[in-house]
Amino acid sequence: PKTDIVFLKVHKSASSTVMNILFRFGETHNLTFAFPQGGGFQLSYPQHFLARFVQGFSPRSPRRFNILCHHMRFLQPEVQKVVPSSAVYFSILRNPVQLMESSFVYYKGASAFSRVRSLEEFLSQPYRYYNPASGDRHYARNLMTFDFGFNPDGEVSPERVQLMLKAIEASFDFLLISEYFDESMVLLKEMLCWDLDSVVSFPLNTRDSSTKSPLPDSVVEKLKAWNWLDWEIYTHFNRTFWERIDRDIGRERMRREVRALRERQAELARTCLQGTGSVAPKDIKDSSLRPLQHGGARILGYNLKQGLAGELERTCRRLVTPELQYSSMLYKKQFPPQPP
Repeated sequence: PKTDIVFLKVHKSASSTVMNILFRFGETHNLTFAFPQGGGFQLSYPQHFLARFVQGFSPRSPRRFNILCHHMRFLQPEVQKVVPSSAVYFSILRNPVQLMESSFVYYKGASAFSRVRSLEEFLSQPYRYYNPASGDRHYARNLMTFDFGFNPDGEVSPERVQLMLKAIEASFDFLLISEYFDESMVLLKEMLCWDLDSVVSFPLNTRDSSTKSPLPDSVVEKLKAWNWLDWEIYTHFNRTFWERIDRDIGRERMRREVRALRERQAELARTCLQGTGSVAPKDIKDSSLRPLQHGGARILGYNLKQGLAGELERTCRRLVTPELQYSSMLYKKQFPPQPP
């Protein structure tokens, strides 16, 4: 199994669930993580990544970390200073229309969104609310483009788009697609030579459907046009995703693998969870399993069955531990607090 990994955690793209998979794999195999300085949760985002943002990095000691997976704005020459040269690079993308709808609810306080009641209102006159010079503008336009390190307000010429796609292909071994999450996990398992249990998961950091509303077609078209660089990235890598599956796995085997993955997840859900799945934040009984609530979103979580024992309890708990709690726990394990 591959153990040196760079995961570019693109915002609002099921990336918290992928991060949980990496946390569990890293913990099980005693791997080291490139944590943000002081045990924070982002690598000085939204600045471009620098090696010195990582706890324990020093230019004088060539210490390398196995897994880099916290939020960052990608800059490969700096990333290469903190991970082994053999590292596998991957990321996950989401349809920019749904991504921006999610971003709007989640980052309601961002400057571009704070004065509007709806996405429709924002899109009717975006430049009335959107300021390309403001420090949090990226939440409101071409968020994937920004996370990959490019300018979200760059011109949209075919030449520039091609250069951007080529640069991403040169840096990343593969890109997953959140709309095909189970197929993505099968591909991840193949590319990293992992077993099935390493890629099982329960969806994390998902929001209650009461805050979701379908978008009219006119808004969808405006969203695509406003996020055109993201749209180009998404459509290109959605195509290469399926080309890779056809080449490396085949559709028939993919269907079998997805079925096996879903069966295993259903089995774990029956074993681990009270009820059939996720619950509203107010209904989570164990406060240590309550995810951070953000913006206008209601983030769901899980209740574990009572009376789970030993290793099984540990497995179940890890599957449902929210990102911030899990990250803090692993940080304390890797950098134990010094006794006074």
